[in-house]
Amino acid sequence: MTTDGTENEWLAGHTAVVTGAGSGIGRASAVALARAGASVMVSDVNDDAGAATRALIDEAGGEAAYTHCDVSDAEQCGDLIEATLDRFDGIDVLHANAGVSLPGEDGFAPTISVETWQKVVSVNLNGVFYCCHHAIGPMAKRGGGSIIATASSMGVVPLGGMDAYAATKSAVVGLVRSMAPTCGPLGIRVNAICPGYVETALTRMLHGDAEVAAAFAAQHAVPGWQTPEEIADTVVFLASDASRAFTGAALTCDRGWVNFKAPDAMRAFHHLMGEVLDG
Repeated sequence: MTTDGTENEWLAGHTAVVTGAGSGIGRASAVALARAGASVMVSDVNDDAGAATRALIDEAGGEAAYTHCDVSDAEQCGDLIEATLDRFDGIDVLHANAGVSLPGEDGFAPTISVETWQKVVSVNLNGVFYCCHHAIGPMAKRGGGSIIATASSMGVVPLGGMDAYAATKSAVVGLVRSMAPTCGPLGIRVNAICPGYVETALTRMLHGDAEVAAAFAAQHAVPGWQTPEEIADTVVFLASDASRAFTGAALTCDRGWVNFKAPDAMRAFHHLMGEVLDG
């Protein structure tokens, strides 16, 4: 099923790996991929959250397994891919989704600690690279597949004030675009999704405040905060042959934020975040 409950078999016989699948976009994507017919290797740094996602897939009648993975550790990313090959005999889809956002620690470059910078880079950028590094070979042997990296609308139009996050998400877009031409002859498509403001734990500081949440909801061409499930539908599309014309793309699945209200949102962001952090 898709996230609206409609049955389909777009990914029947496929195996998908999802990092950061314990919550938010990752959980929604893992469930949606399973409902589309894929066997799913769920991974997360939080074992309880990852196990809960696997249970959701099991309860829906899908097939899933769970492997602990801290994507900032290259060896653990290799172990994740090996565990997937052992369990499912191949990989067709990699959703390199795991990421961190550290409001209050991330900010203007001179004020960011080296430790915060390294943590954001190690998860948001290195984690995508490590997973691709280990997965591309097995995917090529399988005859191809689809890699989907989670970037951000801030990777296309940075707001300012979250320099580490914006830098890593911009770099993910660059990595995808660089890998696509080389992966193409291997039958592998490589794309990035660039969501807008999604109701997840990473954005709780914003959507948890009614005034701030309303201001950001109004900044989208289609008003409102995005749900993880609507982003998951884009992931299923990119994982399937329906998106066979797409590679090297950064899809701004953001309810029109980048093209509609980005400049106004920048001003609102600085004003409102100043009030939140001061208050």
